[in-house]
Amino acid sequence: MSNLVARSPRLAAVRARVVELTRFLAVGGVSFVVDLGLFNLLRFGPGELLLHKPLTAKVLSVAAATLVSWVGNRHWTFADHRTAQRGRELLLYAVINVLGVLIGIATLAFSHYTLGLHTPLADNISTVLGIALGTIVRYVGYKRYVFITPSVDAELADRERITSDDEVEALA
Repeated sequence: MSNLVARSPRLAAVRARVVELTRFLAVGGVSFVVDLGLFNLLRFGPGELLLHKPLTAKVLSVAAATLVSWVGNRHWTFADHRTAQRGRELLLYAVINVLGVLIGIATLAFSHYTLGLHTPLADNISTVLGIALGTIVRYVGYKRYVFITPSVDAELADRERITSDDEVEALA
């Protein structure tokens, strides 16, 4: 029994990390659908608004997907660590997303131009590798630089505890 108790904090921490990663990947999946769906809607949907402007369509779809991803991660995945400075948070979030996109582009460019692998299979493998590496960079970046503040409830509890401790010391 004592062994189970000793492992329970670790087990709780592992469980919390798995839940967080699952939420992160779910938000990423929704964002991927928004990106791909909006891109195709803008190019090939009713009116073919941006049929001959694929880059413009991609920039708009990535921007929309980034906003969806930020909201989902801010209010669900990392809800206990969001900051009060939304502008700063969104800016850093966007910078980390751009870094993730650049990693994906770099893996494709390396495979295609440096290694000379020009087959559709090679392009797809390097794209999947780029998505995986970009996802890791995003997760770590969000945890380390974007969603870094404990929840407001935890901060209030800490302030109350500090205030109580100060009052006890003043009375002693």
